Amino acid sequence: MILPIVAYGDPVLKKQAKEITKDYPNLDTLIDNMFETMYGAYGVGLAAPQIGLSIRLFIVDASPFAEDDDLSKEEKEQLKDFKRVFINPIILEETGDEWAFNEGCLSIPDVREDVFRQPNIKIQYQDQDFNTHTEELSGLAARVFQHEYDHIEGVLFTDKLSALKKRLIKGKLANISKGKINVDYRMKFPLMKKKR
Repeated sequence: MILPIVAYGDPVLKKQAKEITKDYPNLDTLIDNMFETMYGAYGVGLAAPQIGLSIRLFIVDASPFAEDDDLSKEEKEQLKDFKRVFINPIILEETGDEWAFNEGCLSIPDVREDVFRQPNIKIQYQDQDFNTHTEELSGLAARVFQHEYDHIEGVLFTDKLSALKKRLIKGKLANISKGKINVDYRMKFPLMKKKR
């Protein structure tokens, strides 16, 4: 089932999400719905807060990036199978010189900006069966993870922009929260005036 994606301005996007356990109700269905929702919006990642649930869960499928001719063969290989469910993830360490990449977000349609992040991360997380994994990610795989991880920490990519950039997109963000934007997927706008 395709769920509405929560738009910029909703308080759930600014909350630090809570850990979940094996007995979280209908978890498999929720994960299936999240994948369906993400694919329906042509996303490569979706965090539970983006569908209104403040829990430490996100999904990624970075395989569309594997088609990018600018990437190295190794990176294409890494991304083509990078489809995962991350439950209760933590970043153990981030290393390397920060690099910029143009990021967007399903909760903030039509806004794309360069965000600086470190290229290498070591993470720990649980999969859909609650097995614990420790793993190292780099490049775009790390970035997709970091972007979604920020969501469960209550951080949006726009929070990482300079004061000037924030001022320049302020009006756009206000319009998104009011629903004054055309999107081709279901969304829930926090400040949209109810139609009488």
